Amino acid sequence: MSKPTADSAALGLGVDRTSPVPLYYQLAQQLEAAIEQGRLTPGSLLGNELELAARLGLSRPTVRQAIQSLVDKGLMVRRRGVGTQVVHSRIKRPLELSSLYDDLEAAGQHPATRVLRNTVEAATAEVAAALGVEEGSDVHLVERLRYAHDEPMALLRNHLPPDLLDLTTERLESTGLYRMMRLSGITLHSARQSVGARAATAEEAKRLTEDEGAPLLTMERTTFDDGGRAVEFGSHVYRASRYAFEFQLLVRP
Repeated sequence: MSKPTADSAALGLGVDRTSPVPLYYQLAQQLEAAIEQGRLTPGSLLGNELELAARLGLSRPTVRQAIQSLVDKGLMVRRRGVGTQVVHSRIKRPLELSSLYDDLEAAGQHPATRVLRNTVEAATAEVAAALGVEEGSDVHLVERLRYAHDEPMALLRNHLPPDLLDLTTERLESTGLYRMMRLSGITLHSARQSVGARAATAEEAKRLTEDEGAPLLTMERTTFDDGGRAVEFGSHVYRASRYAFEFQLLVRP
């Protein structure tokens, strides 16, 4: 089945030649906004570069540079014999106490989960300190691969106190962990979180369909209920090519 071709006129693309912002960057920003807002849908073709350049009064190298910047971000891909095609938009997640599953669902990203491990193991020193339990005591380990639009987005590793939830694999693959907690009467109150970055290991790269050594975003979070009890310790990695954290910064009075 043929893919739809984007109508550049309907997208309202245009450039301001009086602006100090480079023309290619103006076009790239407009195309990226169209992808993020759903006006350029995954799978659609961008159309002929020459036609787009002629309509906007731009040179073909300028249009090509704009498109290449989006290819480099993972928002578009060049396919031989097909043309430039839109892939899934980069997911931007606000830094707040919410689950990845709920955030993806709210953004219309069709989340899905594959459980890799669901077991009980002895707490390491790091896990014990996070959950406030004795080192070597039993904790529940859940390791999952989270998808959006059938594409792997993140590798999630969570430790929880034993007997906190009925953590069946079936339930874990049908909904998010925080939603399971809320349905079980657990009120999430606060969390300690750190965000970083590192290179993908061979196993992580295979799981996330990235190259070994590709950049990954990392997040560690310890979440507490309204009684101050630690209810989960998460250690997650995300594909930097498909994922970003958003911060809102305020000036202190």
